[in-house]
Amino acid sequence: MFPRIAIIGTGPTGLYTFKQLIGSTVPLSITLYEAEGEPGKGTPYHPDMNDPAMLSNIPSIEFPAFAETLVEWLRRQDDETLMRHGIRREAIDEREFYPRLVLGDYMQAQFERMRAVALERGHEIIVLARHKVIDIEIQADAIRLRVSHADGQNDAAYDHVVMATGHNWPDSTEIRPGYFVSPWPATVLTSIRNEAVGILGTSLSGIDALMTVATAHGMFYADAAGDLQYQPAEGTDGFKATLMSRKGILPEADFYCPLPYVTPLVCTEEAIDALIATGRHDLLDEVFELFRGEIVARDPDYAARIGLSQLTVETFAAAYYADRNESDPFVWAAKNLAEAEENRQKRYTVPWRYAILITHEIVARVIPHIDENDLKRFHRHFKGIFIDDYATVPLMSIRRLLALARAGKLSILKLGEDYEIRTAEDGLERGAEIVVGGTTHSFGAFVDATGQETLSATDLPFPTLVAQGGVRKSATPKSTAIRSPDRDPDVVRTGGIDVDEFYRPRLGLMSTARLYCAAVAFLLHKEPFVQGITSARDIGETVGRAILADIAEAEAPVFQISA
Repeated sequence: MFPRIAIIGTGPTGLYTFKQLIGSTVPLSITLYEAEGEPGKGTPYHPDMNDPAMLSNIPSIEFPAFAETLVEWLRRQDDETLMRHGIRREAIDEREFYPRLVLGDYMQAQFERMRAVALERGHEIIVLARHKVIDIEIQADAIRLRVSHADGQNDAAYDHVVMATGHNWPDSTEIRPGYFVSPWPATVLTSIRNEAVGILGTSLSGIDALMTVATAHGMFYADAAGDLQYQPAEGTDGFKATLMSRKGILPEADFYCPLPYVTPLVCTEEAIDALIATGRHDLLDEVFELFRGEIVARDPDYAARIGLSQLTVETFAAAYYADRNESDPFVWAAKNLAEAEENRQKRYTVPWRYAILITHEIVARVIPHIDENDLKRFHRHFKGIFIDDYATVPLMSIRRLLALARAGKLSILKLGEDYEIRTAEDGLERGAEIVVGGTTHSFGAFVDATGQETLSATDLPFPTLVAQGGVRKSATPKSTAIRSPDRDPDVVRTGGIDVDEFYRPRLGLMSTARLYCAAVAFLLHKEPFVQGITSARDIGETVGRAILADIAEAEAPVFQISA
């Protein structure tokens, strides 16, 4: 009998796992479960969830190929398909960002090609659309799934199960009149009236939510000079949007840099691994020294300008954001856009930005090993720097923001650390009020676009697995100053799901079957930078290799030496 494998979810992580598995020389039985109707697209790129105006956050050159690259696939498409997505054939480029819907079509096409290859290689492939896994049970010799579908429910048993469920979005988006807890599905936002709209979050998710509402109330066009402008539709005078965040700044435009990353000079994998090998857990300050050394080596002028030699984990962010904080956000955005466009033409890389970019994954290697105190410091003071640096947005997104601002349709609100959100629970009929520094800002519609929160073991939507104790929160070494005589005297369980290096939950349950947690929301606590397509590839390949290694071990013949 073929080894039985189930992949829950056919988004990027599920597909990269699938790609790895079908390379097996041992025939496999692989069942892929997809809650939506179109397997292979993934929620972040599905047409039911996204508006055509929403752009992806990754250029083609960074998108790990399946059977072919994104650019190769685009160049094979006919003119009608390209026109439907607003893509000019002559403008197809590996550095370009494309709409989320384009990426969904690409991944679905690649899935079909990989499926055909898998069948040719003798694998059994079962794809079940509109089948939602609602429970998981660890048994002695299998993992049981309870599956809900149009005809009712059924159980199925597997030797290996991969939870590749991606992000967890709420079942209901508009939880109170005019109050949306997520920008997805985007179609819900098109119901927003001709009114003041508040959007919490200035990252690409917030910008995407804004573009969905803006294109429902007007259109973008290029003027005679080729500059992007926004034309409000007739009767939309009441539509005005406000993007807001604690800092009240906009993300920067995507910057040109060499890909793949060059090797760091100071903050190297070897240097980080040497710190880990010491067995100590108070490592964050020493990691910061390596990070600081990398910036000095790459861009001594920037280091001198911000006074880097005097900065610490706690104070670096203030220096990093200083210029943006002191500028009008739209003036800064226009200046940054012009710089990014010029650097792209010249193929010039800003050294300090690139130094931060190439070290973020290397710094992340130490996170599972630092103690409770340093973990808190990292999340509070240091993590956001890396996220801001790598989560730059498409140049087109900045052009659209500036066009909306020129049309008088967009403002930015700085919330600071002390603000209040009032909703229907506070007596409002619709939307929300934001109170900042004694001033009340009223919005008929309000969208929380702050993104996916980190989830923990008890948040899993599989009640039997949770009740069994099949998963538990991640363990973090306790600070030497915080010791207590409990069951785990040297660790504290701080969040996420406790997994090993192959993304297998440390179960504490006896079973010959294997469960893998490849769901991003449950990994962010210890792997803060796992969001994105490249992380999905890395997780999928790791999980796929681990499954194939288990199968190879099980298939290996046992030799008995006779006496």
